[in-house]
Amino acid sequence: MDHPEQDSGPSAEELRAPKGKRVDDQDSDREITEKLRAQGVRIGKGGIAPAVFWPSLLIIVAVGLLGVLAPDFTGEVFEGTQSWIVTNFGWYYMLVIGGFVAFTLILGFSRFGKVKLGRDTDKPEFGLFSWFAMLFAAGMGIGLVFYGVGEPLMYATVSQKPGFENLSESELQGMAMAQTFVHWGLHPWSVYAVVGLSIAYAVHRRGRPVSIRWALEPVFGDRVKGWIGDVIDILAIFGTVFGVATSLGLGVQQISTGMQSIGIVDSVDNTLLVILIIVITFLALISVLSGLGKGIRWLSNANLSLAGILLIAVLLLGPTVFLLDNFVQSLGTYLANIMNMTFDVGAYTRTEDATSWYSSWTLFYWGWWIAWSPFVGVFIARISRGRTVRQFIAGVLLVPTLVGFLWFAVMGGSGLFRQFFGEGDMVQDGSVGAEAALFQVLSDLPLGSILSVAAILLVAIFFITSSDSGSLVVDMLASGGHPNPPSWSRALWAIVEGLLAIGLLLAGGLTALQAGSLITALPFSVVMILMCVATVRVLSKDTRELEARRRELALSEVRQGITGDITHSPEFEEYVDNRIDYRISRTKGVFSQDRER
Repeated sequence: MDHPEQDSGPSAEELRAPKGKRVDDQDSDREITEKLRAQGVRIGKGGIAPAVFWPSLLIIVAVGLLGVLAPDFTGEVFEGTQSWIVTNFGWYYMLVIGGFVAFTLILGFSRFGKVKLGRDTDKPEFGLFSWFAMLFAAGMGIGLVFYGVGEPLMYATVSQKPGFENLSESELQGMAMAQTFVHWGLHPWSVYAVVGLSIAYAVHRRGRPVSIRWALEPVFGDRVKGWIGDVIDILAIFGTVFGVATSLGLGVQQISTGMQSIGIVDSVDNTLLVILIIVITFLALISVLSGLGKGIRWLSNANLSLAGILLIAVLLLGPTVFLLDNFVQSLGTYLANIMNMTFDVGAYTRTEDATSWYSSWTLFYWGWWIAWSPFVGVFIARISRGRTVRQFIAGVLLVPTLVGFLWFAVMGGSGLFRQFFGEGDMVQDGSVGAEAALFQVLSDLPLGSILSVAAILLVAIFFITSSDSGSLVVDMLASGGHPNPPSWSRALWAIVEGLLAIGLLLAGGLTALQAGSLITALPFSVVMILMCVATVRVLSKDTRELEARRRELALSEVRQGITGDITHSPEFEEYVDNRIDYRISRTKGVFSQDRER
């Protein structure tokens, strides 16, 4: 006998927040805290979750101090662990990333695509432009500017992928662009979509707090309230803070190089880098304390506008026809080779150089994106209330991918054109400096100095945006999912990110930190696989129950002569109405927070 209603894990009713625990705009922070506790969140003094906050802080500080005090030992440990992972689990990273791409595409086109992340009557909090801007700034940030010119150029010259050796010069350039598209296109955004969708559904549809653990409630049930959930959130905080610190280190390196290229400074040293981190962290701190709704929305819109101006300027002032040709042809090469590049683990090029290439590039990127996914996933989940599953996946997966392709086609194409069809001076002493390549290209364009200043501002705003949004996400995870976490801890995490970047720069530890991303990603990739299982499970359960309720209410209308839209029934609304208000405007600045308390 079939039992279609039987299923493993908690029921749909058990996965929803307790009745009457929805947090409204008018609720004080104390009332929000009490409602979170009613859901099983363990919040202690100061508004933090001690079992998550203190272990995370201690681990981060300990690793940072170890990197400063014993950089050689730390580097050896990180590099040795990275080498072991690449040797033994490279195939796993390639397979799981490909699986995430397939999962998101299939889910977007499935019957679940019409499900809304929130009540059926909820409207999106942000317009499309602001939403895309915040997605893009949070997801790529500094890395897009840092590697925009240099990465395709390196693949075509000094760091060719194993198997590219026998290609002609023209074929090599096309494959270099396609490989860059793989690293920055559908693959990383599918990682973010998996995490973001899982959290968004838990938060906006089921009324759970913003924490990674609650996305896995369909799998673990009430156990997410205990040590299992603590470990998951600690791992997410660990990856987020170190990922942000790595990007901040890359950012100040590029800012300092830009300052040198336009003559503001004569040379770059650690003192300048430290000063830059302090100044920009201070600006990020101001944004953090001003309230996220105003801070990040304004910065993201300004950043996307500035990036667009820079992109259009390079396109129009540079070799325009070549850059457009490069975009079209690179897109074709990418589509023709995407399957092969997705699963190319270098099985037949088992040399030390080949292993080093995969470790330094593809596997590093896959680890970096997975390590960043808690931060980006939580952030994009919070700003996506009111979107359907299909809109969410289309927005997160496709739009930033196409914009990223255009960015690399123009910026990377400018570097390729200069090297192969112009001055030929991008490769110097057998190497390409990724942080300097952008300013080298801009310097020979009309208005080159102005464009270089714009590029410096772009990196600085990306720096502030990453620190701002990263601090909020970490603080929410460390505060049990409070939509308006304590201002003191929010500021603390922003400072910790800046201090960690300083310590790692002084210790020469950015390379080891990048290895740390790959290490952190290994256990979290398992969490992401469970997120995929949890998402499908809860969507199936909720869809079945909603359909059953619709049938019951429709039958009741026929019997009782009731007319009207059944989705306006109080009983139907109650199904998805017991939620915490996680609209991004709910987060307040320090001053309004203090008045409320």
